[in-house]
Amino acid sequence: MSSDTTLTALAAQLELELDGAVELRHQLHANPGLSGDEAATRELVLAALPGRHAATEVAGTGAVVRVGGDGPAIAVRGELDALAVHEETGVPWESRHPGMMHACGHDVHLAALVALARAVDRIGGPAPLLAVLQPREETYPSGAQDVTEDGILDREQCRAAVGAHVQPLLAAGTVACTPGGVNASADEFTVTVRGNGGHAAYPHLTRDPVVTLAHVVVALQSLVSRETDPMSSVVLSVTTLAAGTAANVVPGTAEARGTLRAMRTADREFLHQRLVETAEGVAQAYGCAADVRITRGEPVLDNDATLTAATQPLLASLGLKVATDLRSAGADDFSYFSARMPALMLFVGTHGGTEQLHSPTFLPPDERVRDVAHALLAGYVAAAEQFIPRP
Repeated sequence: MSSDTTLTALAAQLELELDGAVELRHQLHANPGLSGDEAATRELVLAALPGRHAATEVAGTGAVVRVGGDGPAIAVRGELDALAVHEETGVPWESRHPGMMHACGHDVHLAALVALARAVDRIGGPAPLLAVLQPREETYPSGAQDVTEDGILDREQCRAAVGAHVQPLLAAGTVACTPGGVNASADEFTVTVRGNGGHAAYPHLTRDPVVTLAHVVVALQSLVSRETDPMSSVVLSVTTLAAGTAANVVPGTAEARGTLRAMRTADREFLHQRLVETAEGVAQAYGCAADVRITRGEPVLDNDATLTAATQPLLASLGLKVATDLRSAGADDFSYFSARMPALMLFVGTHGGTEQLHSPTFLPPDERVRDVAHALLAGYVAAAEQFIPRP
């Protein structure tokens, strides 16, 4: 069966699954679970998947379910966790748990994944589908890192991975399918400057860590503007400063925290080194010392070029407008999948710039379940065609 024929048959079956998927979306949205506390969410999703397929627990509160038989498979990911956001949508199915909300569209992603898995189960697909119900996308330690390091994807013979994420910056009906780096690596850093405190009236008897840290912050801003290629996207942001307890006391320490994001792994590693060297060098020049701690987060999310090219025409055949240039300095731990195997992250339009992710009013219309399901379908069929040999 050709990929076009398979796509058409599965798309027709998807239409029959959408009512149930939308109802599941409402259930998930009304009953969110925060990162690390997604067991109830997982059970809701498992109950909606084809019942004869056994689930394998992974990453604590996650699970994988194989649909479509034995042999090499395609992994399709859905995220289980919600955010610590108090919902302000007012819909009948809004969150029943104050201070928790699916404000990033994970309820839509999960419902779409279930619809696709049910369609594959009912009529078959070009390859087995491994539904990956991943916990802790929103926090550290990363659920995707745990899933990929568990070895479950190797044991299930996964040859490629597909994910989709709603994106309010894109208009409804548009799906971004962009080759190469589409999300940045994301690391956090803390710079602690240690000096000698004392009375503010006698600054010459101190080594002021506050003034020193101010110079460190300014120097760090030059790393991007003067030491990296302007054609390569890098963002270094200092976001918190803390020092002192009284107006007339020079403190002994001052601390800055921030984030470093890069679209190329080489830039990421280079700036890790230069961040440490710069902070230590500036501090020494002012008679202080600097300690730098870098917490590594997600790597660059890199879409496989072959898979991207194969998916684009399938998206178009499903009636979706294809964008090929969306990239973001945001991060998604699906990048751990892309670091291990050919992978594709698709961005599915919802609003066209009128709303923002993680907002208390963010609520993609139910129609977006269909768009996300179609995006996942296109990626799944293309991945099977490209990476699983035909008998």
